[in-house]
Amino acid sequence: MSMSLADSWGSAPASPIGFEGYEKRLEITLSDAPVFVDPCGRGLRALSREQIDSFLDLAKCTIVSHLSNKHFDSYVLSESSLFVYPHKVVLKTCGTTKLLLSIPRILELAAELSLPVLSVKYSRGMFIFPGAQPSPHRSFSEEVSVLNSFFGGLKSGGNAYVIGDAFKPKKKWHVYYATEEPEQPMVTLEMCMTGLDAKKAEVFFKDSTDGSCSSAKEMTMLSGISEIIPEMEICDFEFDPCGYSMNGIYGPAVSTIHVTPEEGFSYASYEAMNFNPSSLVYDDLIKKVLACFCPSDFSVAVTIFGGHGFAKSWAKGAEVDSYMCDDLVEQELPGGGVLMYQSFTAVTPGAVSPRSTLDGWNSDGAEMVAKSKEMSVCWEGEKAAKKKDADA
Repeated sequence: MSMSLADSWGSAPASPIGFEGYEKRLEITLSDAPVFVDPCGRGLRALSREQIDSFLDLAKCTIVSHLSNKHFDSYVLSESSLFVYPHKVVLKTCGTTKLLLSIPRILELAAELSLPVLSVKYSRGMFIFPGAQPSPHRSFSEEVSVLNSFFGGLKSGGNAYVIGDAFKPKKKWHVYYATEEPEQPMVTLEMCMTGLDAKKAEVFFKDSTDGSCSSAKEMTMLSGISEIIPEMEICDFEFDPCGYSMNGIYGPAVSTIHVTPEEGFSYASYEAMNFNPSSLVYDDLIKKVLACFCPSDFSVAVTIFGGHGFAKSWAKGAEVDSYMCDDLVEQELPGGGVLMYQSFTAVTPGAVSPRSTLDGWNSDGAEMVAKSKEMSVCWEGEKAAKKKDADA
């Protein structure tokens, strides 16, 4: 099934302009297997390396490093990261990977382990080079159609949202969510940054201008990444000639960073998930991340399950010095979830590098932009439903 699906879509050529930093992120949560099937409760962690490779191959990425603890396994990939918990898999890929093509194989492996699907969440920002994306990632409607074919039958049905200011098409957040029942309490932060400060970005080039060669460990220390959450054990990796990825683990909590430092399409992402929201202050964490990159623009998406009381400081909008908030949207999700989305622009002259030289770039395959000032477009099933003052 997975091979026929993968073979039915052709590949798109890599962008001749630059590398696509914005990631696609897929999170599938599973229910427990019967105790007689999995008495040790290993769930997905019982998968072999060969089985994991079988779905990564479909997404067009490979494992370059890994780090584990008693709670989960983390993998740095050639394009971003993979996290495998007993009952959850999170796959995050950048570039022109075909993330959604991994779904049939993941579900097949879960079924072999008697792990039924509880929920799925897919999210991404607005691609810098949308026309370079291959099927099934040429548009959000195409992605929603694929997701609904696998998860539309869950109790909530498939629910998709495009969130953000319609007059700022580069600052949109795309989310698909479907669930059988309410999720366990958890907070997830997804942060996307563009227009990185030139000096900050320079750290992530393997060969520096003075002729010295930097390792991933040096990049982690020099950038300040190691100080964002100091308790995290970090698995980092540097790419040639530039670029950087890291996964951090601490108990069941994870953080991950991916950096594309080239001028003109520089990008960095930060994610933290499954942490105790009482132990981290939302604004403080964001400021620590920003200090590593000093971007000209950034967005934050906080997904909350368990209610505002559980989420503590994460349940309110962030305020960040030297940045103006362009947009603040609170979107309810099925099963009692909430998504808080904000986008920001730097306001202090000279504090950041010039904006991307690709701001005016457009191509066939770019997603259409609604005309309303603020938008949260929802699909129910494969059909667009209610849209306030918006065009398809």
